[in-house]
Amino acid sequence: MIIDHIENRNLYSSLNSDIKKALDYLSATDFGEIESGKYEIDGENIFAIVSEYKTKDLSKGKPESHRKYIDVQYVFSGEEFIGYAPLADQKIAEEYNETNDITFYDCDQSLCLIQKNMFAIFFPTDIHMPGIRVNNSLPVKKIVVKVKVR
Repeated sequence: MIIDHIENRNLYSSLNSDIKKALDYLSATDFGEIESGKYEIDGENIFAIVSEYKTKDLSKGKPESHRKYIDVQYVFSGEEFIGYAPLADQKIAEEYNETNDITFYDCDQSLCLIQKNMFAIFFPTDIHMPGIRVNNSLPVKKIVVKVKVR
């Protein structure tokens, strides 16, 4: 897991050229005028999902992980906690769904504060639980760029 401000994206450009493309896309795009939906960056290898929602109570969260894609989650507006736990002998709540590339867990996590213009990168070994309210439930506009694991 990596958490940082988008202005520091160049620190991570050597990780992987697709992650660099994702971070450059997030930095160069004005999401103020972009509606919720799916946007291709490089076909099914890299694509963005723009969503708007209200943050939820911790008790409503579902820890998850993915096998086929790395998540680059960017908060364009608002703030939220994202739960985090390393993937290591965690109790599975819902088995892997290949169609949706997701496994759900029942596990303890550390909460990480993600504010406007910050991003978090979650690899397949990172359990994460996004969308958790900080104090009160507030609107968030978030972009998740899915980067295929190759």
